[in-house]
Amino acid sequence: MSYPQLFTPEEKLADAKARLGIPKIVVICGSTRFMDEMTAADCELTWAGHIVVKPGCNMKIADRLWADDAEAEAGKVRLDELHRAKIRLADEVLVVGDYIGSSTTAEIEYARSLGKSVTFTHPSVDPEAGVVVTVHGARDMSPEAREATEALIAVAKKQITEEQ
Repeated sequence: MSYPQLFTPEEKLADAKARLGIPKIVVICGSTRFMDEMTAADCELTWAGHIVVKPGCNMKIADRLWADDAEAEAGKVRLDELHRAKIRLADEVLVVGDYIGSSTTAEIEYARSLGKSVTFTHPSVDPEAGVVVTVHGARDMSPEAREATEALIAVAKKQITEEQ
């Protein structure tokens, strides 16, 4: 006697997307301080034929929707839940920016726990990279200063890695 094969919700979703010819879905994660970079990545990925989902609200910019502190806190919880749903829906995760905070770190851990592929515009911020270096004010550096800083960081990472 054979039993019907039971599929997980994730397998059912993947099968449905394949049957419907849904292109690869990429979710963009990162600090909303990088909204401009997220928009640029969205454009490139969309142009390449992917469906892109990303944060839709930037709570770092004043808005009537989150002007009330209590509503802002409740809204943040809703947005976090919504973004986790976007991660579940996506085939891949792209982390944008040269800094990750606790929220983005939690999103990366969540995505990896689901077996999602996670890539970074700045691989040095990957928590699994072994050595993470954050340079505050890097966005305001001249290209020459940024290049010199990146070279120093690369040397320091190499030395630390060799010592481990």
